[in-house]
Amino acid sequence: MYTHSKQIITSGLPVQQAKKAIVMLHGRGGTAADIISLQKVLKLEDMAIYAPQATDNSWYPYSFMAPVAQNQPALDSALALVGEVVAEIEAAGIPTDQIYFAGFSQGACLTLEYTARNARRYGGIIAFTGGLIGQELAIGNYKGDFKLTPVFVSTGNPDPHVPVSRVQESITMLEDMNAVVNQAIYPGRPHTISGEEIQLVNNTILKKS
Repeated sequence: MYTHSKQIITSGLPVQQAKKAIVMLHGRGGTAADIISLQKVLKLEDMAIYAPQATDNSWYPYSFMAPVAQNQPALDSALALVGEVVAEIEAAGIPTDQIYFAGFSQGACLTLEYTARNARRYGGIIAFTGGLIGQELAIGNYKGDFKLTPVFVSTGNPDPHVPVSRVQESITMLEDMNAVVNQAIYPGRPHTISGEEIQLVNNTILKKS
């Protein structure tokens, strides 16, 4: 079993110049560079971009719906790494409510898990095909108040990795914690990020305030 070393790729504006930052989490088998390449299509021009790299290109070894113990210590290590990145952004002077998150697939699951365990008012949360982690949801882990943070969660129906039922369950949990969730379920869509999702996120969460 593995833990993650701190390897972070940055892009976008230098954090000292930026008023906002985004933490981007790649999917299983992906890389930090892959997820950062979304800056070509997402409206991230005014942000400092941080993308941590998972050891062996995977945040945890098994399905996100496996018993949590099977995904340890990798899962706790991944959550701690995201926490370190957030602390680094805050230390650079960007307040929590200007910190955004975006992840795809395994990275989307990690994004939702981290933010639900540390619910505060964030700038926005984007989970391209993801849900909260565990064989069943460990409600006791989810603490805090999102204070109307906008959240986008999507999946295909059916999706080979992320069942619609878990997405719905996750959304209910997030809404109970005062997140404002926009969900998109795409019939027959392969396990990918569609142009429609990009457009939706650009027009809602990343819309210039």
